[in-house]
Amino acid sequence: MLVVASENGSVGIGAAIAAMRAGGSALDAVEAATREVERNESDHSVGVGGYPNILGEVELDASIMEGAARRAGAVAAIKGYPHPISVARAILDYLPHHVLLAGEGAAQFAAEHGFTPMTLLTPEAEAAWRRVTRRPGFAEASLTVQARMAQDPEKTVGTVNFLALDDRGQIASAVSTSGWAFKYPGRVGDSPIIGAGNYCDNRYGACACTGLGELAIRASLARMTVAALARGLSIPDAAREAMADLALLPMPAEIAPAMSMVTLDRHGNHGGFTLSEGLKYVWQDGTMPEARVEERTVVVLG
Repeated sequence: MLVVASENGSVGIGAAIAAMRAGGSALDAVEAATREVERNESDHSVGVGGYPNILGEVELDASIMEGAARRAGAVAAIKGYPHPISVARAILDYLPHHVLLAGEGAAQFAAEHGFTPMTLLTPEAEAAWRRVTRRPGFAEASLTVQARMAQDPEKTVGTVNFLALDDRGQIASAVSTSGWAFKYPGRVGDSPIIGAGNYCDNRYGACACTGLGELAIRASLARMTVAALARGLSIPDAAREAMADLALLPMPAEIAPAMSMVTLDRHGNHGGFTLSEGLKYVWQDGTMPEARVEERTVVVLG
């Protein structure tokens, strides 16, 4: 068994290992791990305590996928439910002809399946939002202008990724986020988009992404990385090829191409890759008493 995660997944990786040691699947493992991060109020990029949109509302996105039949479930812009990953899992389990539910529909589904709503905006996250919205001239601007003015303090490190390989050879992946801080209401990034921020296939491997989600959507980054594995590329070469393609996308001058990924192949090889210096990822297998933190490989483009 093996679990690979973004660095902020360190608080949940033990839950993933415990789930598989107890006989659970890779899918059970990534859900259990993600729930631990979603309840961690000190992480302002995921779940309870996540930074709100420009109106002060916390909107959460998540997706979960299993690699045998490539079934998936996802939610986008759901409000009031602290564990979007479990709502996404319920979609996978109980709505097999659906993959993604958004907004009010996602919340209605969560209520129907017994999930407990709660207030997601914590005092610390609210204070950060108020500091942004109290700037001179901010209130008079349109929401479009406000969203462009607001700066996300965790844009290069936010969102949590988990990939797991169990002893039966099953692979699963999960991603959860509160999205770009102070975003335009309803903005959805790559995290709930299968193929963009999350993809797995037992035949080849899995990939999950963090960073500027719009870029991952435009490049189909997670799917492109797994497709490179399918062609026989190594994990480092697959990551470099996918990142190089992403870097070809034209972007506004004020936007840096912030992107990171974790990747796992069916043999248990893994890696973390990034366009930014100083970022890490974590991993743990069934023989290890605790997770190990590794530097991500910086992908140099050009």
